[in-house]
Amino acid sequence: MSHSDVVVVGAGPAGSAAAYWLARRGHSVTVIEKKQFPREKTCGDGLTPRSIYQLREMGFDFEVGEFHKITGLRSYAGDDLMIELAWPEHSIYPNWGGIMRRMDLDGQVATLAEKQGAILRQQTEASPLLEAGRLAGVNLAANGDQETLHPKVVVVADGSMTRFGRAMGTHRRRDYPMGMAARGYFSSPRSDDSFMESQLDIRDANGDSMPGYGWVFPLGDGTVNVGVGLLSTFRQWKSINTSDMMSAYVESAPDYWGLSPEAALSKPRGGKLSMALSVGPYAGSNWVLVGDAVGAINPWNGEGIAYAYETGRMAADHVHQALAADDLGLLKRYPQDLEDTYGLYYRMARIFVKAIGYPQVMWTLAHVGLRSRPLMEWVLKVMSNLLEPEERHIGEQAYRMLERMVRMVPG
Repeated sequence: MSHSDVVVVGAGPAGSAAAYWLARRGHSVTVIEKKQFPREKTCGDGLTPRSIYQLREMGFDFEVGEFHKITGLRSYAGDDLMIELAWPEHSIYPNWGGIMRRMDLDGQVATLAEKQGAILRQQTEASPLLEAGRLAGVNLAANGDQETLHPKVVVVADGSMTRFGRAMGTHRRRDYPMGMAARGYFSSPRSDDSFMESQLDIRDANGDSMPGYGWVFPLGDGTVNVGVGLLSTFRQWKSINTSDMMSAYVESAPDYWGLSPEAALSKPRGGKLSMALSVGPYAGSNWVLVGDAVGAINPWNGEGIAYAYETGRMAADHVHQALAADDLGLLKRYPQDLEDTYGLYYRMARIFVKAIGYPQVMWTLAHVGLRSRPLMEWVLKVMSNLLEPEERHIGEQAYRMLERMVRMVPG
C-alpha cells in the first residue's frame, strides 16, 4: 500500500499545476493520469497572457519548438469589419500569448511537476473509495492490477466530465452557462501569423447568421487550429450541429488561411465546456475541485487553460496550509477564495452571455463594437480578465458600458 500526502486525479493543466506547487513546498504528491503522454486533447490550444504568467512562474521553457508566440487578437464580423488588437500592457501579466498543442503542452508541464518531486502514474484509472459518504481513499487500476491509496487530501482535476467528482456527488448548476465547441487541425500557408483570429458573425451557405463564433489559431509549424463554439444561452443551441458550423466557417474564412476540406489534417473533435464555476461543491472534508472539474472556464471568451493553472495553484495553497496546520478544516477557505477571486467577474459574465443569446445583440456587439478601437481595446481587457488591480473596482462600470451597447438593439 502506497502513501502520499496528496493524490491529484488528472495531469492536465489544473492537476499538474496543483502537483507542481504542492511538491515544491515539500509535500509527497502522486498524480494519476488515465492516458499516456503525449495524448490528444480537444482544445483551442490558445494561451493568453494569464496562462503565460502561470507557465513562467513554473519555469516553463518558451523556447521549445512547439510553442508559437502570439502578440494579439484579430477579430472579424462578416467580410467587411476587422480589427487587430495587441495584448494590453499590464503590471503583472506579459503583453504576449501563445499557441501550443495540448498534446505537447500538458506532458511538458507534468514533467515540471515531476522535477519538483511529484510522482506521475500514467495509464492508470482512479475512482473514489467512499465510506459512510466520505472519501476514504483512491482506488487505482492499471494493467489489470488494483491498488488503493489513502492520501490526506485529494485534488480532483479530471476535466469537465469529472467522473471522479460525480461519483462523490458533485454536480453542475443547470442555470449556469455551458459551452459547446469543436476544433480541427488544418495545413495553412499563414501558420506563422502572430495574431489569434476570431470570427464573430458566422454565416451558413444561405448567408444566414449562425449562433456562435469561430477561430483560427496559428501554430507556427505549417498548421492552424480551427474551431467553432457557442453557448447554451444562444437560442435553439441544442439544435445546432457544430460540424455544420465548422464546415460553414471553413468555407467563409479569409482566403489567406488557405482553409479547405482538402487542407484538413484531422476530423473535428468536440465537447461540452462547464463554465463560471458551475460545478460544486468546490471542496469537501478532504478534497478540492480544480480546473474544468470545477467549471472554471471563463464565459467571456471560453478560455480554460489559464483558469486551470490558477485554480490548481490556488487549491495547492489551501491544501498546503491545511496540511501544515494539520487541520483539514482549512480547506473550507478554498471556496471563499474562488468567490473572492472570480465571483464578481463571473457574475457579470453570466449576465452578459444571457444577453448575447439574442441574435440581434450578438450582431450589435460585432458590427457596432468593431467600429470603435478604444471600445474594443477595453472589451479585450475585460473579456480576457486583464484589468489592472486598481481597475477592478470599475469592473461593474466596464460591464455597464457593454450593457449599453446591448440596449442599442431595437426591440
